[in-house]
Amino acid sequence: MEILVTGGAGYIGSHTCLELIAQGHQVIIADNLSNSHRLSVERIQSISQKEIVFYEVNLCYEKAIEDIFQAHAIDAVIHFAGFKAVGESVEKPLMYYQNNLESTLVLCKTMERHKVHRLVFSSSATVYGMNSKSPIAEHASLYATNPYGRTKLFIEKILRDWSKTIPESSVALLRYFNPVGAHSSGLIGEDPQGIPNNLMPYITQVAAGRREILSIFGNDYDTIDGTGVRDYIHVMDLALGHVKALEYTLNSKVCDAFNLGTGKGTSVLELVKAFELVTGQKVPYQISKRRSGDVATCFANPTKAKNKLSWEATRDVVQMCRDSWNWQRKHPMGYLSS
Repeated sequence: MEILVTGGAGYIGSHTCLELIAQGHQVIIADNLSNSHRLSVERIQSISQKEIVFYEVNLCYEKAIEDIFQAHAIDAVIHFAGFKAVGESVEKPLMYYQNNLESTLVLCKTMERHKVHRLVFSSSATVYGMNSKSPIAEHASLYATNPYGRTKLFIEKILRDWSKTIPESSVALLRYFNPVGAHSSGLIGEDPQGIPNNLMPYITQVAAGRREILSIFGNDYDTIDGTGVRDYIHVMDLALGHVKALEYTLNSKVCDAFNLGTGKGTSVLELVKAFELVTGQKVPYQISKRRSGDVATCFANPTKAKNKLSWEATRDVVQMCRDSWNWQRKHPMGYLSS
């Protein structure tokens, strides 16, 4: 099938494109490169030995998206594109609401005009808010605590309402937990702009000498070692989850949500120690005060994805650390090292 991947040059999008190609699909990437790199598209081509159709466009511009649908017989869409930094969303909420919601509305309207009814949406476990008890299942109450999370929650609601108006539509809402790792080649990986918002790229950047020390926010939680516990999932397992969700949309006519996680929690200190053991690199750290909005423990119940998508995560923390470091040591300054 011809699959349009919005935000396909980004971290999760690029790895998903590789998995789609491996499964025999033709990939069309639409990305404005605001938080990604053109080099990642070149690397996808290099790894897969397949030509990639790439459009540098902003999804909020309806004419640009219409031109893509006019040029290709698109069968389905995987929608990653959107701003995603929690802190920035608090500082610039209107920018997040306008970009993330408007781009999705433009995309859906264009899909509807061209009778494209299959969509996989990149949502987030942030839609569960702070009060859900782990392991978290899809029926848990939904409540986002920041503008970024609210855009994900609003878009889920929009897609549910939209799908009800189109009987032949099929939408999969994928709620990820904490993606880490990189492709085994080390050619593509996570390259956040500025100070990383996520733990693993901060660990690897400290190990690479790019940053001086890792700050661990709180060591007095009710957990195994006092540090926060999260569900870390390898990005290639996550990529396969998108392909399985795409296959699910071929055989269903519903809008449904799925957790993509391992179902296991790993503390911050456990991840740091695992990284040091696997790589032999020391990661100096300091304990800082808790961050507002952080919870002690958050991990998935992925049973629904296993039962309905025939998917489950298979890569462990050791492989997550190994692949993350393989990417970072080859690219100490990210794609700019190339």
